[in-house]
Amino acid sequence: MAARSLPRAPCDDPSVEPRFGLERRDFFKIVAGLTAAMGLPKSAQATVANAMQTAKRPSVIWLQFQECTGCTESLLRAEHPTLEKLILELISLDYHETLMAAAGHQAEDARKAAMAANKGKYILVVEGAIPTKENGIYCKIGGRTAIDLVKEAAADAAAVIAIGSCSSWGGMPSTTPNPTGATALHEILGKAVLTIPGCPPNPYNFLSTVVHFLTFGKLPDLDAKGRPKFAYGRLIHENCERRAHFDAGRFANQFGDDGHRQGWCLYKLGCKGPETYANCPQILFGDAGTGTWPVGTGHPCIGCTEKGIGFEKPIHALAELLTVTPPTQFARPAESQGKGATAASAAAVAAVAGVAIGIGAKVAQNLGARDAAEEAAEKKSAAAKPE
Repeated sequence: MAARSLPRAPCDDPSVEPRFGLERRDFFKIVAGLTAAMGLPKSAQATVANAMQTAKRPSVIWLQFQECTGCTESLLRAEHPTLEKLILELISLDYHETLMAAAGHQAEDARKAAMAANKGKYILVVEGAIPTKENGIYCKIGGRTAIDLVKEAAADAAAVIAIGSCSSWGGMPSTTPNPTGATALHEILGKAVLTIPGCPPNPYNFLSTVVHFLTFGKLPDLDAKGRPKFAYGRLIHENCERRAHFDAGRFANQFGDDGHRQGWCLYKLGCKGPETYANCPQILFGDAGTGTWPVGTGHPCIGCTEKGIGFEKPIHALAELLTVTPPTQFARPAESQGKGATAASAAAVAAVAGVAIGIGAKVAQNLGARDAAEEAAEKKSAAAKPE
C-alpha cells in the first residue's frame, strides 16, 4: 500500500528561499528570534513563520516631522530581516519621504492613494515630534502643517505607531525652552497610541511589533505609556552586563580610571539604567557583535526611552534607584552630603540630652541606694550567724 502523503505544514513552504533570499535555516533563526523578542513561547514559532509567509502585506504610511531621521537610519541597518526584505516581503511601505523615489506632488499623491485604497487597514508610523506653537507653522509638508497631516492620516488607520522618543514623548525638540511647542503624537491625537521610544529606538522592537500584527491581527500588549511590554517591561539595570559589579559595590568613579577600564558599574558616572525601561542589553544595536550598546561601550545610559530623563536630566546626574540597591555590607553608591546643625536643632538635641543625663543620674542614684541597702543587709545577716 502506498504511503499517504501528508499535507505540507505552513512553515515547510518551499517558497521561503526564493521569496526572502534566505536559506531555510536562517529564515527560522529569524522567526525564533522575533518570537522570543515578543515574549511568545517556542510553540508559537510555526504560527509566526506562517504569518510571515502567507499574511497579506499591510500598507504602511510613514510620516516624518521634527526629527533627525535617526529612527529610519537605525531601521536601514537591521539585518534580520534587512530593510528591503521588510519593505518588499513583510509590509508595503507606500509612503516614506526618505526612502521613496517619488518627490513633491507625486509623493503626496502616492500617500493619498494608499490611504484611500487601504482605508481602515493601513498602519500609520510617525517619526518625530509635532510643533504646535503658532498653529504649527514650524513644520510643513506640501504647504500643510504636521498637525493637519497626522490627524488626517490617523483618522482611518488600523493602528498608529509613534517611533522614536520625539514622537513618543517629545524627545529632544521638546526640551526647555521648546521654542516650537514640540509635542508627542498621542497629545496631538488625544488618544493612546503604540509608542516605541528610543533615540534611536532599536529596529527590532519595531519589526517585532509588525510581525505581531501580521500574526495575530492586533498590536502587542502595552504598558501604561503605550510601549510594547515585550520590549519595555524590564529595567535596563536588571539585565545589564555590569549589574554584578553594582551588586558588589564596584563603581567607576571617572572615565578612564581602573574601574572604568575593567568594566565596573557606571552608576556613579550618571548611568540611568536603574530608572529606564528598555531591552537594550538583550538585543543590542547594529548587528555588530557583543557589547554594541551604550553601556557596553563604556558610556552611561542616558535614559532616552523615558520622558523626564532623556534630554532633560543631566547626563552625569545620579539615577533614581527604583528597585535595587547594593547589599548593605557595601558602601552606598553615593553618600548624601551632611549638613551642620542649626541653632534650633542643637538646642533640641541639648534639651533631649539634658533630660537623658538627668534620667541617667537618677537611675545611677537609685542603683547606688539599692547597692548600699543590699550591702547593709548582708552585713547584718553575717553578724546574726553563730560562731
